[in-house]
Amino acid sequence: MRLLIGVSGGIAAYKALETARLAVKAGHSVRVIQTPTSERFVGRASFAGITGAPVLTSEFEEDPARGTYPGEPLPERAPISHLALVERADVYLIAPASANTIAKLALGAADNLVSTAALAAACPVAVAPAMNNRMYLNPATQANLKLLTERGLTVVWPGEGALASHGERGIGRLAEPEALLAACELLAAPSSPQGTLAGVSVLVTAGGTQEPIDSVRYVGNRSSGRMGFALAQAAAARGAKVTVVAANVKLDAPAGVEVVPVRTAAQLSQACEARFEAVDVLLMAAAVADFRPAEPVEGKLKKTGPEAPTRIELEPTEDVLAALAARRRDGQLLVGFAAEHGDGAAAYGREKLERKRLDAIVVNDVSQPGIGFDAAENEVLILTRDGAERLIAQTSKRGVAEGILDEVVRLRTESLSTQPTVVG
Repeated sequence: MRLLIGVSGGIAAYKALETARLAVKAGHSVRVIQTPTSERFVGRASFAGITGAPVLTSEFEEDPARGTYPGEPLPERAPISHLALVERADVYLIAPASANTIAKLALGAADNLVSTAALAAACPVAVAPAMNNRMYLNPATQANLKLLTERGLTVVWPGEGALASHGERGIGRLAEPEALLAACELLAAPSSPQGTLAGVSVLVTAGGTQEPIDSVRYVGNRSSGRMGFALAQAAAARGAKVTVVAANVKLDAPAGVEVVPVRTAAQLSQACEARFEAVDVLLMAAAVADFRPAEPVEGKLKKTGPEAPTRIELEPTEDVLAALAARRRDGQLLVGFAAEHGDGAAAYGREKLERKRLDAIVVNDVSQPGIGFDAAENEVLILTRDGAERLIAQTSKRGVAEGILDEVVRLRTESLSTQPTVVG
C-alpha cells in the first residue's frame, strides 16, 4: 500500500509519527505532507527519518523524490508536487485532522498542501479528528463531519479520555495508531496487491477460555488474544470478511472486523458452530482450556471451614477444532495452533495436524523468552498438509500473521487449481 499521511496542527501529531512507523514496519510505502502549523508540534525531520522520504509542507515546494514513494524509481520529469503524491496514493489519511482542517475540507477549500491534496484525491480519504471535546461537539464540527461522510470520506472517530488541556477529559482524542493503520489497510484492500483474500469469509478465534470454579475463580491461561487479533486485522487488510470469536480479550477490536465475545470453551464452541458453515477459512488461534471443573459452584468457595474443598475434580472440555473438522465441507481451509513447551513441539504439531485433519498447524514454543502468551512478538513453525515446513523467525505478531496468511493463500490457490473443471 502507498499511504499518504497529511498532518495538521495539534498535539496529537505525535501519534502520526507512530502511525507512519507502524505502516513502514508492516511493509507499506509512506509519504508525509504537513501543514505549517503542524511543524510547531512535530518537525518534518522526524517523519523523514521514519519514512525514508522527503516531507513537504507547501504546494509550491519542489519534491526531491518527484512524487515517488520509497522503493520506486524516479521519473525523468518532475511532476506537480502537490498533485503527484496523492495521485499515486492508495489511501490518503489526514491525522490528526484539526477542527480548522475539517472545516476546510467540508467547504472544499484548498489553501495548503494537506487540503489541496484532499481536494485532488481520487483514492479513499480517511479523516481522523483530534481536538478539545467542546470543539469536537460544537454543532459546526459535527455538521462538517456529517457532510464529509455523506461525500464518501471515511471518518476514523476519536476516542474519549484525557485531553491535552491539563485535567480535562472528554471525547476528541485521536484514534490510536494501530486503529488508524487498520482503517487505511481496510480502505486499500480492494485495490491493493495485498488484497489476496478479497471476498473470502474468515473466522478467527482469539484469547483464552476461562472455566469457572466458582463465581469468582476460574481455570484459565495467559493468552491475551494479540495473535488472533493480528490475524483478523491482517486478513481484513487483504480484503476478507472477518469474524473473531474472542475469549476474554481486552484489546480494541480491529477496524472492519465483527467481534463475538465469549468466556468458556462451550460458549466458544457454540459461537464457532453457528458460523462455521458459511466460512471459507478457520484460524483457530484461541487457547481453549483442555479441562474444566466438573462441578462449578454458583457461590464463592470458602478458604476454611467444612465447605473448603480439598481437591477440584476436572473433566475434559469439547475438542472444538476436531468437531468442526469432522463437519467441514469441500473448499474450507482449517488452520490449528499448538502452543508447546520445549523439545518435541514440531513432532506433536505434525501429529495434531494429521489427527484433526487440518490443512496447516502453527506451532510455537512458549518456553522461549519474549514470545508467545501475552508478548508483543512471536516465533512459529508452520506445518502444512503437503509436508511443507516454514519457520517464521521472531518478529511482531502482525508479521507472523502475514506469514500465516501467505500460507493460507498458497494452500487455497493450490486447492482451487486442482479442482476439476466442469465443461458444458
